[in-house]
Amino acid sequence: MPSIAIDGFPIAYAEAGSGPPLLMIHGTLGDQRSWGGQMAAFGAGHHAIAVSLRHCWPGAWTDDGDFTIARHTADIAGVIRALGEGPVRLVGHSRGGHIAFRVAQHHPDLVQSLVLLEPGGELDETLGGAPPAGQQGAAFAKGAALIGAGQVEEGLTVIAEHTGGPGAWAKRSEARKAVNRDNARTLLGQVNEQRKPYSRAEAQGIAIRTLLVGGDQSQPQFGVILDALQAAMPNAARVTIARAAHSVQADNPADFNAAVLAFLDGH
Repeated sequence: MPSIAIDGFPIAYAEAGSGPPLLMIHGTLGDQRSWGGQMAAFGAGHHAIAVSLRHCWPGAWTDDGDFTIARHTADIAGVIRALGEGPVRLVGHSRGGHIAFRVAQHHPDLVQSLVLLEPGGELDETLGGAPPAGQQGAAFAKGAALIGAGQVEEGLTVIAEHTGGPGAWAKRSEARKAVNRDNARTLLGQVNEQRKPYSRAEAQGIAIRTLLVGGDQSQPQFGVILDALQAAMPNAARVTIARAAHSVQADNPADFNAAVLAFLDGH
């Protein structure tokens, strides 16, 4: 598969189609395969690119202290520049949504429009503080400890249920579980990344067209973040996808794809 070297590190990606560049960033425990349900639909009218973040599959996990939002934000900016196709339509899910937000914040010249699919993180006091149901740090620390102790299935279950509710791991397809298992050890790096919360000033500073996407069956903490960003971002629209929890693009790809493409077409 193709890759682009950023600061000497190969960033692997999958691609489909041609046209305006559309770049997708996966979330925690994911990789480029997390967008398998989008490649054909998005590639029909775009150059669709799904990256695998540094240290995610097909790469191997190495605990070099470089699995952070800041590092991945710099990597994505580097990939966009290296492609040489101009500003991209940038789509990010969960942790990837947080990274997409930071790319738009720090590198506005590289982003033509933005899709944030249940972006992960917390809110600072200017946006009302952390989501009431959000206990991500504790859940991720527990999951990472189990994975570090060799109890991978147990650790992945903790993370799945934090983001998707009771029974979420058992409900996942074997293909999705395989992706999570392949990336399980990346959680050991993520748990210590000290992710900065969103602020009102940061959200207000992102002026490009933005689509905020949630699932109608998602856990409440994601809706709290979407509500806060929608109120603060000056050019944001919102859509809720039916029959979908946190992994919206996998739970209901047809409706998610249609909503994103309509937004990108200016509808």
